[in-house]
Amino acid sequence: MNDSSDFKRLQWQCRRGIKEVEVLLLPYFETQFNQLDRDDQQLFECLLACHDVDLFDWFTGRGKPEDQELARLVDAILQFVGSRVRT
Repeated sequence: MNDSSDFKRLQWQCRRGIKEVEVLLLPYFETQFNQLDRDDQQLFECLLACHDVDLFDWFTGRGKPEDQELARLVDAILQFVGSRVRT
């Protein structure tokens, strides 16, 4: 992603009504998003379009996205956050 306004827009969308979701999305976005390939960047944007309640369930292990690609991204975010907690 080259446009700083797009980056700022997505960064703002990472701010959520459920704080437990925001504290996972925002650090992942700020440190990993630019390293993702274009397909995964678009997938992240799709993730941001999901409801906070669904994201909360997925990030707390209460459910998984039906879409396998979204499930892969959720797992990647959880692994990223888990690796930061251990260090």
